[in-house]
Amino acid sequence: MTTAQAGTGRTVTTDIPARLDRLPWSRWHWTIVIGLGTVWILDGLEVTVVGNIASRLSEPGSGLPITSGEITGMAAALYVAGACLGALFWGRLTDKWGRKKLFMITLAVYLAATALTAISFDTWWFFLFRFLTGFGIGGEYAAINSAIDELIPKEYRGRTDLMINGSFWLGAVFGSLLSIVALDTDIFAANVGWRLTFALGAVLALVILLVRRHVPESPRWLLIHGRDDEAERIVSSIERKIEEERNDPLPRPEGEITIHQRRSVSFLEIGRTVFSDYRKRAVLGFSLFIGQAFLYNAITFGFGAILTTFFDVPSGNTGYYFAVIAIGNFFGPLLLGKLFDTVGRRIMISGTYIVSGLLLFGTAWLFDQGSLSAATMTACWCAVLFFASAGASSAYLTVSEVFPMETRAMSIAFFYAIGTAAGGISGPLLFAKLTESGVVGDTVLAFSIGATLMCLAGLVAALLAVKAERRSLEDIAKPLTAAEKTAGPTPGGGGDDGTGPQGPRAATA
Repeated sequence: MTTAQAGTGRTVTTDIPARLDRLPWSRWHWTIVIGLGTVWILDGLEVTVVGNIASRLSEPGSGLPITSGEITGMAAALYVAGACLGALFWGRLTDKWGRKKLFMITLAVYLAATALTAISFDTWWFFLFRFLTGFGIGGEYAAINSAIDELIPKEYRGRTDLMINGSFWLGAVFGSLLSIVALDTDIFAANVGWRLTFALGAVLALVILLVRRHVPESPRWLLIHGRDDEAERIVSSIERKIEEERNDPLPRPEGEITIHQRRSVSFLEIGRTVFSDYRKRAVLGFSLFIGQAFLYNAITFGFGAILTTFFDVPSGNTGYYFAVIAIGNFFGPLLLGKLFDTVGRRIMISGTYIVSGLLLFGTAWLFDQGSLSAATMTACWCAVLFFASAGASSAYLTVSEVFPMETRAMSIAFFYAIGTAAGGISGPLLFAKLTESGVVGDTVLAFSIGATLMCLAGLVAALLAVKAERRSLEDIAKPLTAAEKTAGPTPGGGGDDGTGPQGPRAATA
């Protein structure tokens, strides 16, 4: 690493990004996956448990004066609002203060809020801490996706990101089954079981918090913010651990990058970068998030109502059906993830979106014809969501890798907030009324809307998706602090034309 003085900061030429990208998969990388990725399981647990315990919380003797409508309505909306605001608030701080500091703080917020939800004694208390739980979870998405993409080697980034985001559905499976046990009054009192589900979430968060202490700060973030000595120590330590594990020297890194270090980037520059220099990528991110949000709402918001209304499934048994489709959701990213790194982003993103949309159109047609039972409807949903889950996870991957380093967390936060708001606000308003009406045609319309938006998003991806597979982050989107000329393979990919903004402004400190 070489350093020269610049007018507003130091100019550093470094091979640290190349050293991180050429690392083979190791036990250290599994530590990152476990330490950072398992929080998605908590998110899936939270969302599923609250939906499943709504009926019990509203019963006399639950210890909480609340109605089922307030739980699925106001409490759900507050959780979503908290997640959206949390993503934007913490996302900005993640780019400014660092990945590690924020993924520790946001998990601590989640832990405290979930624990305090468990001791709710009045409706206002429950509402307040559902909002704060969402506030913590929203920040997790920005901080963790940033850290994962910057720590995982380029050869494995796609499959790892998809697997981690898809683990949400492991939490959903666990939450479905946990709610069945926790709500059994033969095992727990009516005012105890639901509290234990929230307490368990807090305990799991505490365990994850302890594991996360061993996850380092992103060396890429440290480099840009003038802490290159610390970045060097972290990368050297990782290399030593992997060489000891393999008992073999690592290959030489290829390529260097020169950056002008600075402490922060203004909101104006972030906005100009994302919506001007990378406007086509912004359209891509918006399309992917809206498409997956509406498809999931077309199915999941009316899930219980469809089963009970059209197939006479007892409300107490819907959790078993949900567990089945949650398993389908998990296996999609797990089994298809590698293809995003080998076949490529453009084919796989557009393919998963379009295939899931077409399958949902087919499901709508079969449902309209009266050809489905509860079991075959669930099987159809499983097939749809197997592909849709991989596509939805790739939306998070896309917005976390196609924008410059300095804007990464804020970009994730922005598109996450858009998708979450669409899914948690407009989705319920539209789909809940359609699927709960008891009219077959209304449910078919709900399915068709979700399918149409998913197919349209797939077509946008076919045109605009970036070929990011097996490419370094600096090659996909040149850092704003990067010097115009680099050694080795030329970074600076990433503008709307695939080459990135190359002019003097992009290289100005």
